[in-house]
Amino acid sequence: MENQTKQKLNRETGGQNNKLPIKIVQFGGGNFMRGFTDYIIDKVNREAGFNAGIVNVQPTPNGSVHKLEAQDNLYTLFTRGIKKGELIDEKQVISAIQKSVNPYTDYDKFLALAKEEELEFIFSNTTETGIAYDETETSYQGPHRNFPAKVTVLLYERFRHFNGAADKGVRMIPCELIEDNAFALRDIIIRYAHLWNLEEAFVQWINQHNYFHNTLVDRIVPGYPTDEAGSYEDRLDYEDQMMVVSEAFLLFVIQDAGNLKERIPFHKINEQILVVEDIRPYRLRKVRILNGGHTLMLAPAILSGQETVKEAMDHPFTKTFLHDAIFNEVHSTLGLDETELKDFAEEVFDRFRNPFIKHHLASIALYFVSKFKVRVLPSLLAYVENNGKLPVNLTFSLACLIRFYQGSFGEKALPLNDKDGIIAKFKEIWKNEAYETVAQLALSETSFWDTDLTQIKGLQEAVSTALYEIDHHGVEAAYKNFI
Repeated sequence: MENQTKQKLNRETGGQNNKLPIKIVQFGGGNFMRGFTDYIIDKVNREAGFNAGIVNVQPTPNGSVHKLEAQDNLYTLFTRGIKKGELIDEKQVISAIQKSVNPYTDYDKFLALAKEEELEFIFSNTTETGIAYDETETSYQGPHRNFPAKVTVLLYERFRHFNGAADKGVRMIPCELIEDNAFALRDIIIRYAHLWNLEEAFVQWINQHNYFHNTLVDRIVPGYPTDEAGSYEDRLDYEDQMMVVSEAFLLFVIQDAGNLKERIPFHKINEQILVVEDIRPYRLRKVRILNGGHTLMLAPAILSGQETVKEAMDHPFTKTFLHDAIFNEVHSTLGLDETELKDFAEEVFDRFRNPFIKHHLASIALYFVSKFKVRVLPSLLAYVENNGKLPVNLTFSLACLIRFYQGSFGEKALPLNDKDGIIAKFKEIWKNEAYETVAQLALSETSFWDTDLTQIKGLQEAVSTALYEIDHHGVEAAYKNFI
């Protein structure tokens, strides 16, 4: 069917005429929320009878809720990737969003959400900088630009409308990628309540009758497939300007409070949604295995000529290197169930092999040193402490990082993308010709690592040897000689 003959997606053309009660207000209707939260709620509605409608609130003045409204708040989600070695390529119309609201053009419509009888949840994804206090928001009168200020107003309007009823509190489930995201949101809401001189009874209602669930979210949602829009459009019988592409993997870890499991039947759908007492072990697992895996294989992969994560996963050298680093070294430092760690790592490797996502290694190289310090170095240090010896793969990864910051390899310029001070410091270090000196200066630079790594027995000598091997025999041969 040619594009020009297609009708725009709406409730009739999409076959989605269901009307759902408003149980959820969502701040942020971007790619991630539509490929993650809205997908989850839609699935719980379909498979577990949750019967929850979402109102999508535009978080910034220049948002695009009007585009969703033009399609009756429907859109197509393409889910593509690998799960347990199986290729996944699915599409579905997501219908959980019932309406969208722009508080900057229709503030009264936004305030009216506070009066929704069945409202119980607020989800959000306003980027990592969204949960922040803005001292310039000095007045209760809106509309406000600041996200926590909007939530404060919505909750206060609800508190007043229902006379502080205990059963009209809500559950905050933010998806912003900051630690203790819900607690941070709660604290800012209370700051605004005090700044605006709202009654103390409101603050008590917030603390006693509302729940704040810290979360960990994980799913890659590239969004609208601009480069391949035609091939996706060919799979549709309607016109959809808001279609979204997502990977198959999904992880949602939510810190329990007030028996959340009874309020949303997550357990009735086949997705990795965990409601737990403590999300910290899961955050650690993600940082050390998923983020750490990207970071520790980055320099070896680039130095051996690979350009994307998938290429690295398909290459015998980097594939083996990453597997051994994670399974033989990182896992032993985490103190978590070995079976869970193995399953998680295999899922991560499936994600890295996703043929539908072109993840360039150069993009991961942004702020490489600080990423290594947070994601990989703790595993190296813990391994040394636990075993009294160096982890071979993590040590080789560190040596490759130092070699990477030399700036070129053979005739190829390397994609350095870091703070000017770090690049300049490495440039000074690499003026030395002796690998022993380069290793000593790089490892002792506390501005890189927050510690002097030359104090680790044998590390300076091992890195120096690896640097020599890399330059004289190439990365792959150097690795074989090193192990």
